[in-house]
Amino acid sequence: MVNVVSGVVKTEGFETYLNRSGEGNKEAILFLHGSGPGVTAIANWRPALEALGEEFDCLAPDLYGFANSSHPEVPLKNRQAWMDEWVKQAIELIDELNIEKVNLVGNSLGCSVALELLLEYPERINKVVLMGPGGTPNTKISFELARAKSFYDNPSKKKLQQIMSWFVYDVEKMWPLIESVTDYRYENAMRPEVRRSNDSIFATAAVPIPTVALNRIENEVLLVHGLNDKVCSIESSYYLAEHLKNVQLHIFGQCGHWTQLEEKDRFNHLIHTYFSGKL
Repeated sequence: MVNVVSGVVKTEGFETYLNRSGEGNKEAILFLHGSGPGVTAIANWRPALEALGEEFDCLAPDLYGFANSSHPEVPLKNRQAWMDEWVKQAIELIDELNIEKVNLVGNSLGCSVALELLLEYPERINKVVLMGPGGTPNTKISFELARAKSFYDNPSKKKLQQIMSWFVYDVEKMWPLIESVTDYRYENAMRPEVRRSNDSIFATAAVPIPTVALNRIENEVLLVHGLNDKVCSIESSYYLAEHLKNVQLHIFGQCGHWTQLEEKDRFNHLIHTYFSGKL
């Protein structure tokens, strides 16, 4: 297990709070986190950074408008405007770190960012893992996701724990983790700039990527989904598997939306095998 080092990387347009392990390793992985009240990259990806940092240069930034990265003073006009900034942030970050190409791992919202990067900068990307993607035309809009988006209507630690419990399949198994991150995530969620950015990000819905664009993606993609995901339904992975060329799909039974945490050892083994060219 390797150490994770965290700090701010300044680029032309952003101050990105980056968590990194395995600096100096030849091949890089860029981990893109999902959304949710008080989310941070390190909360999403610490086990992966510790497990894969032995062989890969692992990068897990807080996206623009989340956690400890910079936030716009004036809210952006819609979700696509945010998406454009996240793509720009990712490219500026790897440019600043002198990394020519990266592998991508996206979680939920991070999958949408990863797909946008594949459309705009395919030459900067090697292989891609999309874990628990949503935002497709057949993604079921769950009550759990709707309630999560209404967190700020009446925020509390109890409500945050309730939302996080809906993200997982086995609540009893995952409760120690949920309890351990509650205070930190709640304090982060209640920061004024975090709340302001959240309201802007979710004020408008995402526009799905056209199928003609998905059909033209040449990069290899591994889809990973929890069979019992109540946040982003597994139908979204079926949809992407139908429209992407070079694609594999791996399903974890008895697993919800947090595959990287609920099945952390098997998930880390899976993506290590994939990025090593053995899957």
